[in-house]
Amino acid sequence: MNWLSQIGAVTELNIRTIPERLASSIVAIIGVAGVVTVFVAVLSIAEGFRRTMNTVGPDDTALVMRGGADSEMSSIMPGPDALVIKSAPGIRRGRAGPLASAELFVVVDRPKRTSGTEANVPLRGVQPEAFDIRSEVEIVEGRRFQTGRNEIIAGRAAAAQFDGLDVGTVLRWGENSWTVVGIFRAGGSVAESEVWCDVGVLQPAYRRGNSFNSMLVRLESREAFDRFKDALTTDPRLNVRVLREADYYAEQSRLISRIIRTLGTAVAVLMGIGAVFGALNTMYSAVAARTREIATLRALGFGATPVVVSVLLESLLLALIGGVAGGGIAYVVFNGFQTATINWQTFSQVAFAFAVTPALLARGILYALVMGLIGGLFPAIRAARLPVVVALREL
Repeated sequence: MNWLSQIGAVTELNIRTIPERLASSIVAIIGVAGVVTVFVAVLSIAEGFRRTMNTVGPDDTALVMRGGADSEMSSIMPGPDALVIKSAPGIRRGRAGPLASAELFVVVDRPKRTSGTEANVPLRGVQPEAFDIRSEVEIVEGRRFQTGRNEIIAGRAAAAQFDGLDVGTVLRWGENSWTVVGIFRAGGSVAESEVWCDVGVLQPAYRRGNSFNSMLVRLESREAFDRFKDALTTDPRLNVRVLREADYYAEQSRLISRIIRTLGTAVAVLMGIGAVFGALNTMYSAVAARTREIATLRALGFGATPVVVSVLLESLLLALIGGVAGGGIAYVVFNGFQTATINWQTFSQVAFAFAVTPALLARGILYALVMGLIGGLFPAIRAARLPVVVALREL
């Protein structure tokens, strides 16, 4: 018999006898499935947060902040600077003028609907041009706020996560009372975690005078970014930092995503060690139960390598079943689950949904196969090294 035929014959024998070791095999599968479920679920938090932060509007939008600022919260933009920025080349023009919105960003307290604990909700003051710049914004309930009035609209993610953001509710923030007049969606972007109002009303409510935090602009094209940036950074009247909007939110998501991935991987590794020991126990038991069978095969001329490969394939099969089961559980239970976490750059809450992606499922199954490989390696080597004469005498 050739090498591949030997592997096939021994592997078939191993798989056919799995029902005889069903209890230990199920334990190994459950262990691997549990690890993969936790691994995929935790990483789906980071993926969901990253996807929300990186889902922005058109790719021809740019964000302008004070030079040296790493977030809107730490940026201050005087009113005269905002006027200079609006006159820069490269900005697309609408019917009412340049598509540029000078914005003010503050955080307000609202209790979470589920736990009742207070959380920082981002309140953004915008100019009318913001709706033309962020063309993905669409009112799904109520109406837009009116300029000059104490009215707010809430992103649908914020309205779902935090109490008191229903249409018609009156809230007290700063020195004003605000009426919620609408709910909007924004293509699943971070804007859905925010509450919007007229910036001209928000400034006196928080005693900000004629100042803003940032300016969002819609450019003539994606290629116009360099011309726009060069005009602002070389203007001696300004000290600004210019980024593409997508790059800004990618920076904002990097820290929290790295923390979640690191913790998730650490937890999965610790659980994986336990699953590997479970697989080791299962495969050692399988080898011990078939000691005479393996010895008989060796006496008939089967090589050591086919025995090693067949044991490894059985271990990998059990791990694959566990990995697929764990990935399926993670997808059914966690994919789309809505929650909120703090963005450490702005100290405000971001509402997002867990995202169990095909790439995460593939990583989970790959991790399961690694556990199966490690769990089956040493039992396979033991099986190959069994002295034929001694093994034949074992009961």
